[in-house]
Amino acid sequence: MTDQPRPRTGGPAALGDGAAHGIVLRLTDPARIRAARTNTERAAASAAARRTGSFWLQHAEIPSTARRADRMRQREVRRPLHDADPGLRTVLTCYPDGVADLVVVARRGVLDHAGLRALLHGLTAPDRDVSALVTALRERTARGAAGRPPAPAPSWGLVEDAFPEIQEPPELVEPEHPADKAEFAPEVAVAAAAVALSRYERSATVRLAVIVTEPAGRAPGAKVIPVDAGDEQPLSTLVAQVRTALRSPAEESADALPPVCLVLTGHTPDAEYVPLAPQAVPLTLTWHGDEGAVLAAGHTHDPAAVHPVVARDFARHTRHLAAQLADAAPGRTVGDLALLDGPEADAVLALGRTTRTGPPGAATLHDAVARFAREQPDALAVCDATRRLTYRELDARAADWARVLVDRGAGPGRFVGVCLKRTTDLVVALLAVLKTGAAYVPLDPQAPDERLRHIAEDAGLALVVTTLSGFPAAEGTGVLRPAALTAAAPESAGTALPSAGPDDPAYVIYTSGTTGRPKGVVVAHRNVLALLDATAHDLDLGTGDVWTFFHSAAFDFSVWEIWGCLLTGGRLVVVPHLVTRTPEDFHALVLREGVTVLSQTPSAFAGFLEMDARTAAAPAPRLIVFGGEAFDPRMVGTWFSRHPDSACRLVNMYGITETTVHVTARDVRSWDGHERPRCVGRPLPGWSVSVRDDRGRPLPPGAVGEIWVGGAGLALRYLNRPELTAERFADDRFSGERLYRSGDLGRLRLDGALDHVGRLDEQVKIRGFRIELGEVRSVLVGDPGVVDAAVVVEGQEAGPAHARLVAYTVLAEGTATADVRRRSAAILPDYMVPAEFVALAVLPLTLNGKLDRAALPATRRPLTAPPGGGQGRPVDGTDPAAAMLAVWRSVLAADLGPDDHFFTAGGNSLLAVRLLEALRRQGFGTVSMRDLYRHPTPAALAAVTGAPLAPPVA
Repeated sequence: MTDQPRPRTGGPAALGDGAAHGIVLRLTDPARIRAARTNTERAAASAAARRTGSFWLQHAEIPSTARRADRMRQREVRRPLHDADPGLRTVLTCYPDGVADLVVVARRGVLDHAGLRALLHGLTAPDRDVSALVTALRERTARGAAGRPPAPAPSWGLVEDAFPEIQEPPELVEPEHPADKAEFAPEVAVAAAAVALSRYERSATVRLAVIVTEPAGRAPGAKVIPVDAGDEQPLSTLVAQVRTALRSPAEESADALPPVCLVLTGHTPDAEYVPLAPQAVPLTLTWHGDEGAVLAAGHTHDPAAVHPVVARDFARHTRHLAAQLADAAPGRTVGDLALLDGPEADAVLALGRTTRTGPPGAATLHDAVARFAREQPDALAVCDATRRLTYRELDARAADWARVLVDRGAGPGRFVGVCLKRTTDLVVALLAVLKTGAAYVPLDPQAPDERLRHIAEDAGLALVVTTLSGFPAAEGTGVLRPAALTAAAPESAGTALPSAGPDDPAYVIYTSGTTGRPKGVVVAHRNVLALLDATAHDLDLGTGDVWTFFHSAAFDFSVWEIWGCLLTGGRLVVVPHLVTRTPEDFHALVLREGVTVLSQTPSAFAGFLEMDARTAAAPAPRLIVFGGEAFDPRMVGTWFSRHPDSACRLVNMYGITETTVHVTARDVRSWDGHERPRCVGRPLPGWSVSVRDDRGRPLPPGAVGEIWVGGAGLALRYLNRPELTAERFADDRFSGERLYRSGDLGRLRLDGALDHVGRLDEQVKIRGFRIELGEVRSVLVGDPGVVDAAVVVEGQEAGPAHARLVAYTVLAEGTATADVRRRSAAILPDYMVPAEFVALAVLPLTLNGKLDRAALPATRRPLTAPPGGGQGRPVDGTDPAAAMLAVWRSVLAADLGPDDHFFTAGGNSLLAVRLLEALRRQGFGTVSMRDLYRHPTPAALAAVTGAPLAPPVA
């Protein structure tokens, strides 16, 4: 070593002047120890030296070989510098066996790597003026212009999985196995870390911080380099670009630091360089060596940003990738590299796998209901506003209808449509279809004729049970009314009912499809039975429960509501369609019926939550299950203020139609609402989840990839779609299981729980409905007046109530957007009709020919009202119509007109609740949801409500 540091070619600003680093030197030479002690004592006593740094001498009463001595040394070199410090700390620890440890820690803007080593040498040389030496070294440390902000905690760090009370100061972790002690070219080590980071972040381009010290590279210094690590990149190109970046000078930037830093540094047996304090970069990987080859030496991490298990695994994955890169055959690409080796892949798959509780207690859904009809015949099974049926009555009535259906052609292997309003008849009809051995196909009577016609034709319905006049059935499909089934029952009394087995289809639910047409998912009896076997004990479902049948039968959440209740002996309360859209009425129904089990999408529950907060009488369900769309636990904070955890259990369940409603479950507690907000919990018993890369390989906890689901809930197939079935239901080459590729993005947590983070494709969920943007676009471009179209989601950042579809259309000459809206509404269900249509001369495209979403013009209506009440145009507060319009504008849109229709202007059920509450506060009294449906414009509603009792409030 030399007293004079070599000049730096990369400024410390590349990694931030405030980032600390340190060096530890084990001293055994008595002369050097005496010099270090003398110099340290003089510096500690000198006012001039104290202005340049802090100097400490301590004596340990333990031998230098003790593990405690090693922990003291590691803790000291990693202990953060105090904000008031001059930016330098030296500590000399002397042991009774004649050995000492000298630790020097400095901010990189005070001393660079060469300066650290020079100070270390100076402190161990006789009679040095430490103050003068530090001053000279600081002057020689090349400074960058500004420095970079510290790196934020990476999303893959899973620091929420740590227990703060046991977090120790980070320690340098040596490679676990001798096989890991292979040497690689420096550019290979850096490229491997870039690939690892790319897989963790699911991003083709990543940024790495790199520190190179002599003699490990040609261009010593600190820098941040971008790396293109996309799957199609040839490995030779990857390594070449990293080699070039390592030899290039550092570039100044105000960007935040990346989450990972690699240090390529020389190494001597007695000196240990700790390159970067974790306060600046969450994870640092250290490699020792020279320009020709480096060896993995360990890693450090910030325990507040990266869990120690994740840090250890990331370092191991980097070494595994480096070994593959070094041995890569010509022509291989980045996508050919495996992040995990075989044993680790098996361990990760086991983390997301659960054990099934046992065989189901019945063979079919209708067998389970019949059992309750025998065991508790007089217990209420289902009720609506006008009728209440016991289990005996439900089972007998369904059997009567089933015999008629069999005489009309229903039976095993057939599909029977059920298109009825939500009454007890709907439940009877579904059970009757199952008793015929057929599968039911639920159709929503609110859906447009075109959608009903497509489903009827695609499913090849043998029969349809409906009250709709003029149901668009295909030729040869029988259409029966419930009254006709009842009337014909005596004639069919002698008809035998066919048998069915657990593997036979129970229902077909149609979900949104990218081709522009919905696709049918065929689900067997055993799937639903397994779902109840997996959840009934944990959720304590039983005969004393009262459930709501709230959702459309064509939405798979209804499967959970209907059969979850009837297969556990509870009472099912059928909620009429209009009541589901009227939170105050639904709140009253839950109170009146004494509901104990409530199932809600978060969007629907938002309205219920608002009613609960302003109603003195509080419903007391013991269990609320959330599903159907992303759930943010922070939304239920006010609920816990009225309903303690001990009184009501909240459970968030993630699921997919193709995996039988639910896959995972997570309890939401009052004390952990802000922790792990994206977490959807562990898989149900008998289900499994894993997170995979684009080639179907398992990814470790923390890394983002596609969620694959296995186990007892997998549907049989897509109806009439063998190619799609083969694509989405795949045989896993790792486990041999049949798995479903969900298209959802997620990450596995260290305890096997799952985070849901988005969608791979353009599928979205709005108010619980799964929507393929491609399906909506397909309908629009199929309109003769539309030349081209794009559909996007806006308003999600403002909350579920403001999420809406916006259609950008290029129209043919003579076509109006109103015509396109009207025609699309005749094909799409109301929740898929865009809230706004924007006409453009041409859709903006990127250089690659893709839609340039950033270049789409702003929509006509803002998603939230501007400050000052949202009054985009002046209104007269004394005029009833003007006062009404002012309130509408404050809730919905600043440029709303007096004759604008609430629902075509972007309104929905959640915003309706807010509008009615705003009207009440402004003195309009109690305006019901029915009033809004009947008078859906500001002018019309003002005409029936009159003037407010109090002047509008700004």
